[in-house]
Amino acid sequence: MKHIEKGVSLKHAPRDFIRDLSVDNASTGLVAGILGLSVGVVHISAGTSAGLDSSFIMIWVISYLMINGLFGLFMPAYYRLPLPMANSIPGALMFAAVIPVVGLEAALGASLIAGAITLVAGLTGVMGVVMRLIPMPIVMGMVAGMLLSFGLKMVSPLEDALVPASIMILAFFFSARLFRKIPPLIVSMLAGLAYLTVTGVDLSGIEATIRFPEFILPEFTFGAFLTYGLPLALILVGMETPAGVGLVKGMGYKEVPANAITAVGGLGTMVSAFFNLHSTCIAAPMTGVCSSPEAGTHDKRWVAAVIAGAIFIVAAPFYGYVVSLLEATPGYFIAIIAGLALMRVITSAMAIAFSGRKHEVGALFAFLIAASEIQIFEIGATFWALVLGVVVSMMFETKDFEFVLNRGVVKKASDTP
Repeated sequence: MKHIEKGVSLKHAPRDFIRDLSVDNASTGLVAGILGLSVGVVHISAGTSAGLDSSFIMIWVISYLMINGLFGLFMPAYYRLPLPMANSIPGALMFAAVIPVVGLEAALGASLIAGAITLVAGLTGVMGVVMRLIPMPIVMGMVAGMLLSFGLKMVSPLEDALVPASIMILAFFFSARLFRKIPPLIVSMLAGLAYLTVTGVDLSGIEATIRFPEFILPEFTFGAFLTYGLPLALILVGMETPAGVGLVKGMGYKEVPANAITAVGGLGTMVSAFFNLHSTCIAAPMTGVCSSPEAGTHDKRWVAAVIAGAIFIVAAPFYGYVVSLLEATPGYFIAIIAGLALMRVITSAMAIAFSGRKHEVGALFAFLIAASEIQIFEIGATFWALVLGVVVSMMFETKDFEFVLNRGVVKKASDTP
């Protein structure tokens, strides 16, 4: 356990939560929670496309919210950092696709092994070393590329839904300029809801159901591990943690517990495997929202992540109702709110990536690859953005790497009589 970074404490977390609670971090936590709830629709779409039973799909999503909500309370409260937890979306797509091939229990057994590998990576300090070796401009290039789609989805409704999109975006900027004490995200949400109310939203199809996570025993097969477990472990260690850590560092936090984030994600994934869920990890888009300047001062942004976790836990049993509610609102509503929440994170990431000092070419490749959302060997773009960004930078910007500079300094010193 010596490699796991020490946090603040959980002893006074409830008291400190009340002390640090503000309109800014509460509203941002609400936005992050809504964003996380909407991700459940991705699970539903993937499961339906793979021909999975609708009852299982709902249990899968409920487990995603309940388990990650619990871990999402612990991490930010212990470290006093904006560290919301969710699960891997690329992992979810692979999980849905592999179940018809290897079976549910075998797929969950592969998830259990992937979680164990991830846990070991965190406990041994591997993740901290990896994050120190990857240059920050390349990490932030990957982050900017990963979040670019949120910005594009924010402005794309201007083509098909010009009036409501304009109302929500302009409300954000005007409120940021005129009403400094009111979070602009809240104003934008209220403006959008007002428009939907005036134009009429059909809520007749909303149904209320209550369900909880269900226990299941995983099975172990070597084929399922090679097909799904090993790629999932690579995604959790090489893609999800670097993305989340990069986001938090990009917002000015110098000390981010990379090893602990990896280890807790591994432990959470192992627990998840017994409840029909494929993984637990830091939630990169939600981290971007919770760590953004819209969440208030640095030392109080952790509250936003706790609120997002609480929303997960409360909404989990009623997710059938939540799905109906989300389906009743147009897709542009959540897209615009998420884009506005992440706007300053995107600009900060791009500023660090392309500051003009070091690793510009590597950062550009990382940005382009992450933005492309390509998959190679069923491993997502953010992993390849880091790998190929570093490779390109080492080929064309060798002198920018600190270990090369340090070696040169040592050589000069040894040559000095």
